Amino acid sequence: MYSIHDNYIVVSDSYNVVIEYSSLSRSMTKSIGSLEQLLMFAVLRLGDAAHGLAIRQEVERAAARAVSHGALYTTMERLEKHGLVASWIGAESPEGGGRRRKFYRLEPEGARALRDGYEGLVRLAEGTMEELDGLSSGSV
Repeated sequence: MYSIHDNYIVVSDSYNVVIEYSSLSRSMTKSIGSLEQLLMFAVLRLGDAAHGLAIRQEVERAAARAVSHGALYTTMERLEKHGLVASWIGAESPEGGGRRRKFYRLEPEGARALRDGYEGLVRLAEGTMEELDGLSSGSV
């Protein structure tokens, strides 16, 4: 199922919602799924402390969603490849057994994609909470 709006398309199946947007300054379309959005919001919230384990813990704490190491690093690699996040290797960490952690930051293109995707989702969800409440409680 999909719906078309002014500057975005929402594509949904029973498992995922993907918000595709087209930046006015670029003709390229980016798709950001729900896991990507969660990870990018966690990176934004954590700021300079956004390394793999902290991102994973933030998503688990704030969204009550478990994220495997493999899913986290595969997704972060894909986001970096698309220019939505950037990474760097930090100094040795005593908490990490002396290993160097990989840190992430949101890039401007990633901030635009995240903002546009979130705004699109909010617009799409507007006025549906009462129906969702009824459906989830089995009263509709």
